[in-house]
Amino acid sequence: MADKYGGKRVMAWGVAVWSLTTFLTPWAADHSTIMLLIVRTIFGLAEGVALPCMNTLLSRWFPSNERASAVGLSMAGFHTGNVISLLLTPVIMSKVGISGPFALFGILGFAWLSVWIFRVTNDPSDNQLITQRELMLIQAGKPKISKTDGRDCLSIRRLFSKLPTWAIIFANVTNNWGYFILLSWMPIYFKTVFGVNLKQAAWFSAIPWSMMAISGYIAGSISDFLIEFGYSVTLVRKIMQSTGFIGPGISLLCLNFAQTPHVAAIWLTMALSLSSFSQAGFLLNMQDIAPLHSGFLHGIANSVGTFAAIISTIGTGYFVQWLGSFQAFLTITAVLYFITTIFWNLYATGEQVF
Repeated sequence: MADKYGGKRVMAWGVAVWSLTTFLTPWAADHSTIMLLIVRTIFGLAEGVALPCMNTLLSRWFPSNERASAVGLSMAGFHTGNVISLLLTPVIMSKVGISGPFALFGILGFAWLSVWIFRVTNDPSDNQLITQRELMLIQAGKPKISKTDGRDCLSIRRLFSKLPTWAIIFANVTNNWGYFILLSWMPIYFKTVFGVNLKQAAWFSAIPWSMMAISGYIAGSISDFLIEFGYSVTLVRKIMQSTGFIGPGISLLCLNFAQTPHVAAIWLTMALSLSSFSQAGFLLNMQDIAPLHSGFLHGIANSVGTFAAIISTIGTGYFVQWLGSFQAFLTITAVLYFITTIFWNLYATGEQVF
């Protein structure tokens, strides 16, 4: 949908629906469990459009030597949202009750939407706020994409027939596996392993996300600099993705030896900060190999990756109980990072495939 109708329109509908369902979540919970599940299912379907729309828009709006910085800046907002929600939600709940955060975040979504609708266009050539010089800069060094390009569907069979696609999918799976474990379970980790109460655990969990927002932009800037300096796109993507997986893998192994929550927070900060280099790796690589179909490729890869996130989020408790400790489970996650790094370096490419 994003490739065919434009990221602006699909994103607008997605934000409108997920903001409404966020606002309605407390009402649904009071009504019945079934109603709550329906509302949250609709929320998830709507929220799923965000990253594919982002990739589609960025592939049209930025020249190749600026895309990594653009992705880093966009994802910085994503991570900053995690920080704000981790810190703000407990405070709001203690002041106005459990429905407070849902009402606030729902209203914020509609406020953002009121700006998005009037200020954003699918293609830079349709925007009245940029100069001809800016338009020429944007269009330089990237495939010529007209308003009708990319509307012919790329078949799933053809997509899956190429190893660079599988490199992106496996990278997405591994990234989501580690990302959502850290996002969902770190407060419980600090409480279980170090006896930190949940209010303090929110602070320990928020600090790594704050650093991730910064390091993601730094990674993008480094990536763009290397490409502009003359390194091949393929090499740069492999360097960035290897850093984004080997760094967190080593950090999680070191986390096993942390004796205090402060030391653990340092290693978690290292893990998440270095994992943000993946934004200049597999996340940006979708635009490299399929510039006309980046939304579709992102949707497919993210769907598979989300199943990994579901398994890791729901299954962490069972894995920890089965393995006997959080540390053993984090070690398995680190090994997954290392294996995927090998696969990525063997089969990923920065050349256009589709």
